[in-house]
Amino acid sequence: MNMAQNESMLDYQVDVVFCIDTTQSMHKYLESVKAKALQFHQLLVEGMAAKDKKLASARLRVVSFRDLGHEGPDAIEASRFFRLPDESDAYKEHVDQLRALGGGDEPESGLEALVVAIRSPWLRTGPRRRHVIVMCTDASAHDLGRFAMTETDQQAAMPASLSELHRIWGDSVHDGEMEFKAKRLLLFAPERHPWSLIAEQWENVITYPSAAGEGLQSADQSLIIGMIAGSV
Repeated sequence: MNMAQNESMLDYQVDVVFCIDTTQSMHKYLESVKAKALQFHQLLVEGMAAKDKKLASARLRVVSFRDLGHEGPDAIEASRFFRLPDESDAYKEHVDQLRALGGGDEPESGLEALVVAIRSPWLRTGPRRRHVIVMCTDASAHDLGRFAMTETDQQAAMPASLSELHRIWGDSVHDGEMEFKAKRLLLFAPERHPWSLIAEQWENVITYPSAAGEGLQSADQSLIIGMIAGSV
């Protein structure tokens, strides 16, 4: 890329929250995430450049989840935002300690993790912001309100139903708790409840069906980079 091309690109400030199912079936995918943790910033820079876009700033956060009904109220854990590339080592250190374990039978607690992600401390300044949530799971999800959870940086009550969660997500008429123009939800999930309904009814959602019970493959990491770059 020459200097003239670089200067003609639009700058984007991108926040990405990965909601990662850390049950046993996700082992291969999680190992791929760990292997590429330090490369993520450069991969995203290259992916956006391929779309004629420039990454001005990038922050990554991880919300890991299993099953509140199986592991109890601490089955969901959320990191802070890591600014890349400056905090790549700290980001890798956090990802390295994640383990794909347990979870019991389906469903899992993906919807609660999605609530935590939506309520992240997003960057609210700058003209071209993108707030991207990437849901990575191979399982269906429990209905909201069924199990208690630790109040992970929540400033408001947890929604008790999918319709309440939809209002928090918002639409083109009512922003909800995120900016409509900035937000994207990338769903790497099976065509099961509630993901198929979210893919069908929510706005600003891009979906890529995964095979239930089989985890995600390492190749999906590259696809995720491409989808993030394309969605901004």
